[in-house]
Amino acid sequence: MPADHDADTELPLSKTRRKQAMEELQTLGEELAGLSSDRLKKIDLPESLHDAVRQVQRMTRNDEARRRQMQYIGRLMRDIDPEPIRAALAEARGDSAVEIARMHRLERLRAAILADERALGEVANEFPGADLQHLRALRRSALKEQANGKPPRSYRALFRELRALSGDTTLDTDAADAPDVDDASDD
Repeated sequence: MPADHDADTELPLSKTRRKQAMEELQTLGEELAGLSSDRLKKIDLPESLHDAVRQVQRMTRNDEARRRQMQYIGRLMRDIDPEPIRAALAEARGDSAVEIARMHRLERLRAAILADERALGEVANEFPGADLQHLRALRRSALKEQANGKPPRSYRALFRELRALSGDTTLDTDAADAPDVDDASDD
């Protein structure tokens, strides 16, 4: 009978493991606190956690108060499933496979537009509300920048326009420069 009893009960986590789990949740809370308010709204959070995160975002000066608030966020996160939050944060960082595939598709579309202006027809079909005149102007500017060896401002602006057309309206400053990893290969 003792063997059956042991199989039915779970061993309690060690104090070290519990502390590590709490620190992981607190770190996840810190990532939440670092998001823009638009990105934060897109993540399904309990109201109490959302309010606590918004409160820590407003804290700028008192390090001790911020530390206590982060601990409180970690405590609130113990009562919820953190996996949907991790997935949403991964997407916000661009780590998710879907987000990476979308970025690559937009990069290929940008390259096609730069290679041949007729690719704007594909943009018009896919995004009926697209301002083709603006996209043509960005294309011309990007080609001129490449020819003159200037910084790729219009090249990046073209990507941002395509990204906005695809439905991503929450451009963080980091996210707006994310596609630039392929800039080095284009020079």
